[in-house]
Amino acid sequence: MTKDFDVVVIGGGPAGICGANTAGIFGKRVALVEKLHEVGGAGINTGTIPSKTLRETALALSGVRSRKLFGVDLSLRREATVADFMRHKETVAAHERRWREEQMRTYNVERFHGAASFVDPNTIRVAPDKLLRGERILIATGSSPIRPAEFPFEHPRVHDSDEILEIGILPKTLTVVGAGVIGAEYACTFAALGVEVHLIDGRDSLLAFLDREISENIEQAMTAAGVHFIWKEKVTRCEAPPSGDVTLTLTSGATLAVNDVLVAAGRQSNTADLSLAAAGLTPGKRGLIKVDAQCRTEIPHIFAAGDVIGAPALAATGMEQARMAMCVACERDYKDVVAPILPTGIYTIPEASMAGETEESLRVKGIAYVVGRARYMDNPRGQIVGDENGLLKLIFGRDDMRLLGVHVVGEQATELVHIGLIAMMSGSGAELFNRTCFNYPTLGDLYKYATYEAILKRDGVVADESK
Repeated sequence: MTKDFDVVVIGGGPAGICGANTAGIFGKRVALVEKLHEVGGAGINTGTIPSKTLRETALALSGVRSRKLFGVDLSLRREATVADFMRHKETVAAHERRWREEQMRTYNVERFHGAASFVDPNTIRVAPDKLLRGERILIATGSSPIRPAEFPFEHPRVHDSDEILEIGILPKTLTVVGAGVIGAEYACTFAALGVEVHLIDGRDSLLAFLDREISENIEQAMTAAGVHFIWKEKVTRCEAPPSGDVTLTLTSGATLAVNDVLVAAGRQSNTADLSLAAAGLTPGKRGLIKVDAQCRTEIPHIFAAGDVIGAPALAATGMEQARMAMCVACERDYKDVVAPILPTGIYTIPEASMAGETEESLRVKGIAYVVGRARYMDNPRGQIVGDENGLLKLIFGRDDMRLLGVHVVGEQATELVHIGLIAMMSGSGAELFNRTCFNYPTLGDLYKYATYEAILKRDGVVADESK
């Protein structure tokens, strides 16, 4: 027997839940299918929330944040178990799951447990024997870590980015393979916990999509924290005996022996078991589903959102894509496009965030610009929190002083970036920050002083290095 719904959502991660709740708010009959017993996906259970919670715990228990404060030493003085570091992570993830489940109950979203696959473009089989029919379908099955064949992941000391949070013993040495966002974030977290960390990547720079000044700032901080970078190298062999160290052989022939290995080699969409062909869909590279600007697939009533459609593959963007897709699917005019400017948050130590253009992208486009900077240590709140290297960098169009890019590295960067993001969304710039009164002492006040510097550069009062 087939059960009918207005909307069937496949995947119970952040994007799927937000999409289901949006349709439920509109009074639609909604089914959400999740193959795991608990909702939340990688965003809540294995990735975004757990890794960021572990990072905060590492900062607190290691005393990293307190070491710059005069007369204060909260450095970790005892042997800590992995359970000490994971306990808060479990608490936060459990709370987030409960809250999301309560939302779904509020909006009358009916949950189904089991692996989903298409029978036809409107019918979903939920293993083993349930059939759901939806007038509209949202695919939000997320992604999983890629597992390169040269690594024996069945070994207890060789991990992917989902497994690393389940380690039983904190290693003394760790090699992270892959210097992308996930690899860099975990490298910082484990270094803060006193682990000797080696970070290997075939490229020659860190997080090249960031403004170069910001990525160089992060790399310098990571180096100072003890992270050893090994650039222009790839792992060709991984030997993991039953006991003893794991040995990695690199393209140069060099070898590296460490307690544990974390492989952060990218992620692939979870579409292999969906029988997409039965729905008329053909996945692309790494299982990605092609969509238009409204997250609609080549089959008009089927939408997709989140990691399953590719970059930027962030929890925040996935949730927004799903909300927008369901507004379109349910013919509600709340929103019909995802915001043209999206923030990126990097939870390294220090954390970093950006929105809009970089200096490098503006040079390529031939757009004249002027840069204003304000440093945390010239700000009383920055002095209070003891962040010596934090930086706010604003990039304005030279002709109209409209804000084109905001870049932050330092404490609360992922929060501070939103001021600039809202300014760009409204088409504002230097005049807005010049007229705005910020609380004192706050990091927000950095915006005013970065703007002052940019105006002085434009007017030729101080030297402008961007000319």
